[in-house]
Amino acid sequence: MPIIINLDVMLARRKMRLTELSARVGITMANLSNLKTGKARAIRFSTLDAICATLDCQPADLIEYRPTEEPGPQAPIRDAP
Repeated sequence: MPIIINLDVMLARRKMRLTELSARVGITMANLSNLKTGKARAIRFSTLDAICATLDCQPADLIEYRPTEEPGPQAPIRDAP
């Protein structure tokens, strides 16, 4: 998936463990673990807000977009007969 969650990076920068974040934010360890490992398929804005407030960061510090493949040259457009 081209969306990367950098929760582990921000936790390391803040010298905080996942258990402490869970307690401060009120989100289960299982849900935070799924988010951290990239297994989560979605995140609520309220969850993102709580994590950013606790880690004193911006959403862009946690979420990154990496394209999976380079776009190739586009096929020429042909006129219809």
